Amino acid sequence: MQILMLSSSSYGEYAYLEYATTWISELLGTSKNVLFIPYAGVTIRWADYTQKVQLALPDLNITGIHEYEDPVDAIQNAKTIMVGGGNTFNLLANLYKYELLDPLRHCVERGTKYIGWSAGSNICGKTISTTNDMPIIEPPSFNALGFVNAQLNPHYTDFHPEGFHGETRDQRIQEFCVLHPSTPVLGIREGTALLRTNDSLRLLGNLNGELFLNDKKTPFSDSTDLSEYL
Repeated sequence: MQILMLSSSSYGEYAYLEYATTWISELLGTSKNVLFIPYAGVTIRWADYTQKVQLALPDLNITGIHEYEDPVDAIQNAKTIMVGGGNTFNLLANLYKYELLDPLRHCVERGTKYIGWSAGSNICGKTISTTNDMPIIEPPSFNALGFVNAQLNPHYTDFHPEGFHGETRDQRIQEFCVLHPSTPVLGIREGTALLRTNDSLRLLGNLNGELFLNDKKTPFSDSTDLSEYL
C-alpha cells in the first residue's frame, strides 16, 4: 500500500497544496490520472472543489467522482485516489451513502495509491472519533478505512491562546484516551504528513508529531519508526 496522509492542504505562506507537491510527485511517479473525492466539501460545490485541486496540481489529470454514474466502478478503475479536506462527518456519511467505504479500502489494499489531506487523512485511521470537526451530519458509523491501526488528529496543535478558557486539543484527545486507553492517537501538525509504504509508516516534515496513549504524550519525528501502529 502507498498512502500519503497530509495534515492539511495549506501551510504557512505556501499556496494551496504547494508545500506537499514534492511528496505527491514522489508517490505518484509517472502516474497522472487521479480520481478526486470531494465529499468533505460542504460550503463549496463538488465541481468547484475538483477544479480547485486541478488548478493546484496542473500536471495531473483530476476527475471528480461525482462526475461518474457508477462511483464504485470509478474507484475500482482508479490508479490514484485523492480525498480532500473539509468536514470529516460529511465525508464519511457520503462514503457510506454511496457504499464506497469497502471498495475504497479494498482497492488501496490491492495497490491503488491514496492521497488525503485533513478529513481525507482522518478517515485513514480506525475511526473518526478524534476529528476536530463538528458533527453536522451523522454517518451510520464512525468506523473508517483503518489503514492505520490508530486514531489520527490532523491539524494537531498544542498552541494555547492567552485568555482562552475552552478545552485545548490535548485535553480533547486525552478525553478520548480516558475512554479508550489502549488506542493510540497520532497528532500530526500542519506542514507534515504520514506516509505508509506497505508495512512501513513514518512522518514527513520537520515538525514533530505527538503520540497519545493512555495518559502519556510522546513526541515523534521523521526518524521515528511508526510501523507498530499499522
